[in-house]
Amino acid sequence: MVASVLQQSGLTQAELARRAGLPRSVLNAYLRGHREPGADVLMRIAAAGGAKLAVEERKPPVDARRASKILTQVIGLAEALPYRPRAEMAYPPLKARLSKGAPA
Repeated sequence: MVASVLQQSGLTQAELARRAGLPRSVLNAYLRGHREPGADVLMRIAAAGGAKLAVEERKPPVDARRASKILTQVIGLAEALPYRPRAEMAYPPLKARLSKGAPA
């Protein structure tokens, strides 16, 4: 976010920092990812660069109705696959091995 404000504003780091009321070293730390600005500082940086920071409702990245239809199809396909029971395991279940005190 900070890098895009700097790029879109066309200002230097020093000028953007001065307009936002920050030391240039702090702005540089934000740009390099060594620090994260709080919401208030982010708003000041955006305003200093001529941008407006807005809070919007976030939409889910997945369409829930479409995902539920696909999931229903996948489950239906899985149920249609033939079932072959597996033979019994040659080893005792882990629970039985642990109750006897055998090393796991």
